Amino acid sequence: MWFYILFFSLAVSSVVAKEFVLTLGSGNFSSVVSKHKFIVVEFYAPWCEHCKTLSPEYEKAALILSCYDPPIPLAKVDSSNAVNRGIASQYEIKSYPTIKVFRDGGKVIEDYKGPPDAQSIVDYVLKQSGPGSIEITSAVHASGLIYNKKIVVVGVFHEFAGEEFENFMALADKLRLDYEFGHTLDVEHLPHGKSYDTRPLVRLFKPFDELFVDFKDFKVDAMEKFIEEASIPIVTIYDKDPNNYPYVKKFFNSANPKAMLFMNFSAKLADTFKSECREVAEQYRGDGINFLLGDAENTQGALQYFGLRSDQVPLIIIQNKDGDKFMKPNLEPDQLALWVKDFKDGKVSAFRKSEPIPKENNEAVKIVVGDNFEDMVLNLPKNVLIEFYTPWCGQCKKLAPILEEIALSLQTDTNVVIAKLDATLNDYPVAKFEVKDYPTLYFKSATGLIIQYQGDISKDDIYSFIQTNRDTLELAQVSMDEL
Repeated sequence: MWFYILFFSLAVSSVVAKEFVLTLGSGNFSSVVSKHKFIVVEFYAPWCEHCKTLSPEYEKAALILSCYDPPIPLAKVDSSNAVNRGIASQYEIKSYPTIKVFRDGGKVIEDYKGPPDAQSIVDYVLKQSGPGSIEITSAVHASGLIYNKKIVVVGVFHEFAGEEFENFMALADKLRLDYEFGHTLDVEHLPHGKSYDTRPLVRLFKPFDELFVDFKDFKVDAMEKFIEEASIPIVTIYDKDPNNYPYVKKFFNSANPKAMLFMNFSAKLADTFKSECREVAEQYRGDGINFLLGDAENTQGALQYFGLRSDQVPLIIIQNKDGDKFMKPNLEPDQLALWVKDFKDGKVSAFRKSEPIPKENNEAVKIVVGDNFEDMVLNLPKNVLIEFYTPWCGQCKKLAPILEEIALSLQTDTNVVIAKLDATLNDYPVAKFEVKDYPTLYFKSATGLIIQYQGDISKDDIYSFIQTNRDTLELAQVSMDEL
């Protein structure tokens, strides 16, 4: 760390005017990316406050990485510039800043998964640019890589060549930030390794459940799915123990249905609930339902997120792949298995987090809540611009008067509605509206077309976007009649 600080301090005095971040655009993007085995690219907008904060840190990281042999390049693209919109569209840039890693001339593309400071970027890039998997040459070497509290994936081969080995190394490159990878020719170097274990195989080590599990399908997609599913505990524990946080994160990031049992771990029936939860989780493991057991006393944030109250504990809530939620409050241990079965059989009604529907909604910007989302947005035969916001978001506060002004200017236009939804207090159809940060604007045309707004936070740009994408009431009526 001290080397980086000293180097940067000395370097700044001699290269004050030099920029180490490459500037890319429509004229040179493909040619620059294609000639590099490894390059990092930031997609930004000059007006974006987060981009302005990142800029000096990104430049510091570029300076440090420029002194390596060979240098590791960092680049940037102004995605808000009209001439570069095609690049942003090609790589599905939906928010700013977005940082992507391009490997092998752009054949492999990954998102940056780290904090926005220079040291984190440097550490990330150095780890990313090295080998994704290391060779394990002895049992001592293996023990240094494989230890408690982390997941390690090891490929065992007859030789370091062939399709299976190449696929494994490609996967290691792709998932290197999420897991540790190793490869070896001798299975006996590994814990639990026996000479009769058939090679090639993938062995995943984990600090829970059965401790390790083998897999023998070397298709990249199959291995990735296996690792993702095998690295989630049968029951994920969500409490104040930081060692559990990586598994809690994986649980919530999984696309599988999520069953969450919240209870007080200090309660009299805690052990009974834990035993019942594990039995039910094992029963439905083959159905792709992930289970979590949360300590309600230490997970108040999660309860609030799902719109739940402490007086409903013990409770179970299941969220399916479409984002629909199903909940049973004040649960008894002997009710758990039956309720989950009823959910599987389609006998449980969905639960929706929602503020009360406003008795009056006379403001220029209409208030949308979970319980009136369909009526106010999806089923309304009008053009609707809706903002997904949070009360604590600075950019949302900046956008509020702009939307108010646009709404007032369109008050006489009965075919356009400007609306907003507090995403911290209300559910919405996540399959149709992907919200990764705030504010996020979507436009639902009168005929039902849904488009995310990607432009500047300005009255003129948002107004122009509405006018460009709006439909007439006549078109909407024809569409409704066809239904």
